Amino acid sequence: MYAFTLERPATVEDASKLAASGSKVLAGGQTLLPSMKLRLAQPGAVADLGGIASLAGIRREGDAIVIGAMTRHMDVANSAEVKAAIPGLADLAAHIGDKQVRAMGTLGGSVANNDPAACYPSAVLALGATVHTTRRKIAADDFFLGMFTTALDEGELITAISFPIPQRSVYMKFVQPASRFALVGVYLAQTAGGVRVAVTGAGQGVFRHKGLEDALNKSFTVASAAAVPIDASDLNADLHATAAYRANLISVQTQRGVAKLLG
Repeated sequence: MYAFTLERPATVEDASKLAASGSKVLAGGQTLLPSMKLRLAQPGAVADLGGIASLAGIRREGDAIVIGAMTRHMDVANSAEVKAAIPGLADLAAHIGDKQVRAMGTLGGSVANNDPAACYPSAVLALGATVHTTRRKIAADDFFLGMFTTALDEGELITAISFPIPQRSVYMKFVQPASRFALVGVYLAQTAGGVRVAVTGAGQGVFRHKGLEDALNKSFTVASAAAVPIDASDLNADLHATAAYRANLISVQTQRGVAKLLG
């Protein structure tokens, strides 16, 4: 690594000041640290959020589950509260990366990083979650702006994410074996406002699929999902899969999700 200064703020206020002054924020470190080790990133100062206890934890508030930004993947996966209210979210967390990644990676770090193949952004978007920051609250539909890009301003930190409890939901992940990221992941949620379908791994960022949502709102059946054409023109094509293959996976994973929810 290049030389850098490590800061360990004790409060959110201190962390915000460091971030505003140019320090790179360290949450779980699953992207930042490998990038630094490869000398692809060269922050002069790093602010480690691991010592701020108020940023971790899971609680129910009314009809929502609120999860602190520094809550580890394994804690979401093992939470009795999450399993009871949003089992699809607990299942998603249980299959992120491997055990070491789940023991270190955090909800807030994943969402703020917004890797186009990460799992959590699909849950945030499909469940219509609200991202709480040090400055405001941001609706999921307004948060994700593109590859590694979000609505967060410079120095603005995620403190928690509030997930409305759906009628039911499921995450269907087709794994890229080497990285354990989603080659294509589909989070399907039946909410009070209708069906929401969020796709990760297939495009330049997480996105909702209006065609699938419209079809499933009319008829929540496997056949209805299967009848929706999936446009491959804006999807990723790389050494792992063609755009057409990813388009087919979006359809197949959605059909599997509907079948699973229907039992």
